[in-house]
Amino acid sequence: TFRLADGFIDLMELKLMMEKLGAPQTHLGLKNMIKEVDEDLDSKLSFREFLLIFRKAAAGELQEDSGLHALARLSEIDVSTEGVKGAKNFFEAKVQAINEASRFEEEIKAEQEEKKKQAEELRQRKAAFKELQSTFKQ
Repeated sequence: TFRLADGFIDLMELKLMMEKLGAPQTHLGLKNMIKEVDEDLDSKLSFREFLLIFRKAAAGELQEDSGLHALARLSEIDVSTEGVKGAKNFFEAKVQAINEASRFEEEIKAEQEEKKKQAEELRQRKAAFKELQSTFKQ
């Protein structure tokens, strides 16, 4: 799950973010996105590294077909006009949105599992009842 407290975006979180932005990436594409701005080589993006994406985009240093270019283009933030504080709010909002989406998906899965369990229990009760019923029919 996505923890706002850790202040980083890892590979799975970046995957979810890119999907939410409508620009899903391959596993290799995501790794390359992180690698391109991962200054401390920890395989995740800090806020500073996140800002670097927009700096590189503004300087024209991102390849047109790269995931980072898509992220910079599709994000509703213009660091040059919004400033660092605006970018930080965007970063934190994305982290929180992904966290909420993950929590929502987990709740749906738990609900589906519970329904499956209830359906199985019902099936077992019916089978047991039929078995019991057949003993009385003899």
